[in-house]
Amino acid sequence: MKKILFIVVAFSLYANAHFLTFLSNSDNVSNKNESNIKFDISFIHPFEQSGMTMEKPKLYLNSTKKSIDLKETKKLEHKSWLADYKINMPGVYKFFVQPQPYFEPAEEKFISHVPKLIISSFGLEDGWDEPIGLKYEIIPMTKPFGLYSGNLFQGKVLHNGKAAANVEVEVELYNEFGLKAPSDAHVTQVVKTDDNGVFSFVMNHKGWWGFAALIEEGELKYKDGKSYPVENGALIWVKAY
Repeated sequence: MKKILFIVVAFSLYANAHFLTFLSNSDNVSNKNESNIKFDISFIHPFEQSGMTMEKPKLYLNSTKKSIDLKETKKLEHKSWLADYKINMPGVYKFFVQPQPYFEPAEEKFISHVPKLIISSFGLEDGWDEPIGLKYEIIPMTKPFGLYSGNLFQGKVLHNGKAAANVEVEVELYNEFGLKAPSDAHVTQVVKTDDNGVFSFVMNHKGWWGFAALIEEGELKYKDGKSYPVENGALIWVKAY
């Protein structure tokens, strides 16, 4: 009985989705007083607000040619990261995080999620639907800033630049509101892309929403010498008001 109980508890700890959480203090800069963007980068279960240790990633703007310095901190009792960036010019800024792959023993696989965050500034909104060129990427088909709760968000999943059909997209709210899910099944919502790689989801609450399109591809070696599959995640974070 104790063994069965342990298995059930262990499964419940890992049943819900991991998200590389990438948030900012603003998604739309309208004046110079708001132009200092602060980033919060962590590896957590966003709805349940439970954390995991995150080794130092890399933070980029628009391409891997421009990196941004990170500072170590703690979030939910685990190592996480902070960053700052001063926006001085009008434009659409596309930030993304390249993590070190995380090995999940319970699932016997590596997890490598690359989240994207799009910020507009000083009234210029052109180009928010253009890809950065990542191997796994979500292109927003709904303007990803200035959103309300209740809005329908649509995105297109690209794999090597091509539309990825029939891909599962996990969705979670960053639950800083103390909301309680009716059951474990309600914690992580799941939708799938259509033949054109497009998914849709109605954000029914204000706050940050994470969308993670998961594509298993490739293998990496763990310290035990064995090779394990890699869960590659194309992520985007958007905020509903």
